[in-house]
Amino acid sequence: MANQHSKFVLWALFAPLITLALLALQWFGLETNHWYSLALGISLFASVLAAVHHAEVIAYGIGEPFGTLVLALAVTVIEVSLIVSIMIAAESGAAVLARDTVFAAVMIILNLIVGLSFLMGGIRFGEQHFTLTGSYTALTTLAAIVVLSLILPNFTTSVSGPSYTTSQLVFVAIVSLVLYLLFVFVQAVRHRDYFLSSPPEAEEQTASIPLTTLLMSGVFLLLSLVGVVLSAKFLSPEIKAFVKVIGAPEALVGIIIAATVLMPEGFAALRAAANNQLQTSLNLAFGSALATIGLTIPAVAIVSISMDMTIVLGLDSKSIVLLILSLFVASLSMNTGRVTVMQGAVHLVLFLTYLFMTIVP
Repeated sequence: MANQHSKFVLWALFAPLITLALLALQWFGLETNHWYSLALGISLFASVLAAVHHAEVIAYGIGEPFGTLVLALAVTVIEVSLIVSIMIAAESGAAVLARDTVFAAVMIILNLIVGLSFLMGGIRFGEQHFTLTGSYTALTTLAAIVVLSLILPNFTTSVSGPSYTTSQLVFVAIVSLVLYLLFVFVQAVRHRDYFLSSPPEAEEQTASIPLTTLLMSGVFLLLSLVGVVLSAKFLSPEIKAFVKVIGAPEALVGIIIAATVLMPEGFAALRAAANNQLQTSLNLAFGSALATIGLTIPAVAIVSISMDMTIVLGLDSKSIVLLILSLFVASLSMNTGRVTVMQGAVHLVLFLTYLFMTIVP
């Protein structure tokens, strides 16, 4: 395995470069058509696989849980940049963009990625084990930030509607950022063993990859993620047109874009679960969920205050029910440190319900 990760894979190097080259053609004014969109979509998918490969190289080289943090933080920083840039440029819909994107990301991670990880692992290995303390630490932190950011705004009285006042928004943004940074400290330093399934093996793997390989993988991971996010942004008009043709609500666009941006983490988590490394899979899933909301809310707060923009964060009643149910089921399904296909099926049903209720509200 060390040899596999210590060598460069040519397709993983060329995939992000081809994606960025296609994006550059559009940047310089190339007249696009359906063939161009198809090529960009294919290269986007290839960049997702390349990002997973480079993330695995880094994770194998520096060990857990730092390896999973690299991918989660890289994807989230770029995702936040994309959200903020769209907010600044949007002529309409900017008020609910952050809420819809964060909610979609949380539901995709909490139900689709976690559910598929449980299901795949359960089918292949029957029963999978993970460290209960680490997963519960992440889930507790996620529940607190999600409720403060997406549910509490509906019940404040200083302003009408599901929005915070400036002071309330600043407070929640600071709390979200502090909780996320504290979680990273706990995961990577103070209680690192909570997030390791087999610490001795993880430590043995840290010195087997040359530094030059790690640095190259870091660069190409970043290039892959930039290609994925920018491709999703440029393809969003095509996605909007498709959603309009099938007569679905515009909220579906946010789900599709969020799913596209989260594909690298999703593929990496599923691959880990298929290799009987459920702890790594959960580290990726919960880490990305916490990074998404813990970094997005402060960034959105800064943009909204600086631009004097009203931001709607509170979810509607249907979404609140689905979110609370998802958090409740996650706490129940992981309360023993062992999971089977049953827990995976339940999480997938919740995601399908969320998706169906979005399309047929």
